[in-house]
Amino acid sequence: MASISLKGLHKAYGDAAPVIRDVNLEIGSNEFCVFLGPSGCGKSTLLRMIAGLEDVTGGEVRIGERLVNDVPSAERGVAMVFQSYALFPHMTVFENMAFGLKLAKTPKQEIVRKVHEAARILQLDALLDRRPKALSGGQRQRVAIGRAIVREPGVFLFDEPLSNLDATLRGQTRIEIARLHRQFAKASVVYVTHDQIEAMTLADKIVLLHAGKDTERYGSIAQIGAPLELYYRPASRFVAGFIGSPRMNFLPASIASIDADGVSAVIDGTGETVRLAVDGSSLVPSQPVTVGVRPEHLTLRGGGDENAASSLALTREVVLTERLGEQTYVHLDASDGRTLIAKVAGDARVERGARMSFGAPASACHLFGDDGFAIAPLQSIEHYA
Repeated sequence: MASISLKGLHKAYGDAAPVIRDVNLEIGSNEFCVFLGPSGCGKSTLLRMIAGLEDVTGGEVRIGERLVNDVPSAERGVAMVFQSYALFPHMTVFENMAFGLKLAKTPKQEIVRKVHEAARILQLDALLDRRPKALSGGQRQRVAIGRAIVREPGVFLFDEPLSNLDATLRGQTRIEIARLHRQFAKASVVYVTHDQIEAMTLADKIVLLHAGKDTERYGSIAQIGAPLELYYRPASRFVAGFIGSPRMNFLPASIASIDADGVSAVIDGTGETVRLAVDGSSLVPSQPVTVGVRPEHLTLRGGGDENAASSLALTREVVLTERLGEQTYVHLDASDGRTLIAKVAGDARVERGARMSFGAPASACHLFGDDGFAIAPLQSIEHYA
């Protein structure tokens, strides 16, 4: 088993702006950590620096207690699974899985035992004599995973391993990877993806990375936390807009009043008010802010008292409905060229052109300052831990 420690990590190519800036991160010896972020944020570069496939411009990479900045990749005790599988086409499944063990001069009997055990776990027993061209995409990915497993490394590194698979195979292989992590619980896993579903369902810890100018201003890491922590308590508008599908609704507003129990804000252009249980000590009246609410937290108001506790109440014209079966996405006119989205039950009665009212409870409303960072809630929520 091996933990991973990154301190002040920095990566730049020549005189260009750094790809990775000021990364400080601790990954536990049995933790499943996912690097998540938009294209170009440097998540694969960060993974490759841990693997030893990219040089470090500045800072430290430690695996266990060992500083590995100048240690060759083959000597770091890590195994990497690539997006493209990277299988040898002229070798059988058995030979591909055994290749690393042969290079390490592992005894032949031990190689056979380890390969057959990994093949059993991955349900590849009947495929050991086939070559990669005779396998499906999902089978090839399992072979690549098996090649990593047989080495029994302290660290598994996955670089977008499911991106070449269709939706059904992605779901099946995602479940397989989660099961394997439980089976090999002593190993650290670092997994790169741009897919929120993979991140939310697999991770013990998500590291969400900035991209572009945000990296230059704030550093590479936008937020680190458990999946539901990023969902329920995003640290900034960037995090709130990236986590969740459809993305969070943002409503420009201004502060109306501040007291010990929170703040009241007025939505720009409509005069609608919202009450938020947040710490207003850093705010002043009339200050521009942004109110955030997720589509799934906007519920239809039926005219009774079922929404009496709503902190936010909106009335808008329905401009589009997307019926997905179990759910319906309702697009609402925001009067400024944008639309708000509410996620309601699939059988909800909504019609294009109708004016409808939606409410959201105080616990589901977020407030962001004019710098883009979240205003802290007065009470913590523990259920996401």
